[in-house]
Amino acid sequence: MACTSCASDKAGTLNDPKWRRALWIALAINGGMFAIEIIAGITGGSKALQADALDFFGDAANYAISLGVAGMALVWRARAAMLKGATLAGLGIYVLASTLWAVWHGGVPEAHLMGVIGLAALVANTGVALMLYRFRTGDANMRSVWICSRNDAIGNIAVVLAAAGVFGTGTAWPDLIVAGIMAALGLWGGFQIISQARAELRAVGQKSEPLSTMPLHLNR
Repeated sequence: MACTSCASDKAGTLNDPKWRRALWIALAINGGMFAIEIIAGITGGSKALQADALDFFGDAANYAISLGVAGMALVWRARAAMLKGATLAGLGIYVLASTLWAVWHGGVPEAHLMGVIGLAALVANTGVALMLYRFRTGDANMRSVWICSRNDAIGNIAVVLAAAGVFGTGTAWPDLIVAGIMAALGLWGGFQIISQARAELRAVGQKSEPLSTMPLHLNR
């Protein structure tokens, strides 16, 4: 599922060359799989694939933020997170709305395409999780990245099961149910990110405000 925390907010974490290299590889894999899944989901009529693409987008944005702004001031990290959260929430709304529309107007998605792409996504996320496994005992940020990749692999299994359900029942319901759950989780994650980013921006604003001066009163 889409992560709701930045992969690394500590500059010290990013000083490890192995950690940076792992993040770059994870970024490339997640970015590529996002493009593949969103295209396959649209062309194959699978809402579950489109919803799963949100996970790849969320993680890719997570890694990009970690590599690009983690060493900057908190205000810039919070602004970048705000953009990430807004985009993730927007995609979640799109997938959720299209899923609801498909309940009444959609057709049966291509089960074989769902299965092939779902398995490819499972292999990609499993590979990322194994690559990040060595960092599972690091700081909270390192551990969160590995946990997110592990959870995404579990989400991919749900997509594969949805493909099997579509193939076995000949209906779109397995696809729509999985898509609805995953889109709702992506939407919830986006709002969580926005909420946390807003809190951080408020905290920065309060620290930067000058001390208020006591009003002067004339003695009568």
